[in-house]
Amino acid sequence: MSEVLLFHHALGLTAGVLDIAAHLRSAGHTVHAPDLFDGQVFASIEDGVGYAGEIGFGTILDRAATIAAGLPSDLVYAGISLGVLPAQQLAQTRPGALGALFFESCVPVSEFGDGWPAGLPVQIHGMDADPFFAGEGDIDSARALVAVAGESARAELFVYPGDQHLFSDNTLPSFDAAATATMLERVGEFLADLAENHR
Repeated sequence: MSEVLLFHHALGLTAGVLDIAAHLRSAGHTVHAPDLFDGQVFASIEDGVGYAGEIGFGTILDRAATIAAGLPSDLVYAGISLGVLPAQQLAQTRPGALGALFFESCVPVSEFGDGWPAGLPVQIHGMDADPFFAGEGDIDSARALVAVAGESARAELFVYPGDQHLFSDNTLPSFDAAATATMLERVGEFLADLAENHR
């Protein structure tokens, strides 16, 4: 099966993030869910982003790269919201990636190099009225990434009805059970296909 490196969102390594990791493990995948915040967990996105700014986004990316360096190169890089930053950087710049999963965020491909790696599969998930994903332009970056990846890669954008950010974390008021169930079903198919093709 696939081996996944999953990076948490701005609230930290919550029980909801760990539940997503556990769900993927239950399907037979190996999932690493490291803590990039030194045990800090926050009650609001603003507080979490503030903490990330204090320690430095470069520090977060460096921590993620150090963790990845201790793992095999043939990983699926996954991130939720803030966690998409290190996931996308590693997917674009670390040779050997098998795939990428971006939840509720996406940045322009130009942030991390000249383009999307040829043939690298990616799935992106977000809500159509999320003030962060839709309102701050991430959905446009996601559409552009899918277009750049082209037919040479399995590149998919799934948009769900709703206005919640962090809809997939079942410990938060923003949790949307129906959207999360559909998302995890699609992720499961994606990972199973990657594992089959990697045999």
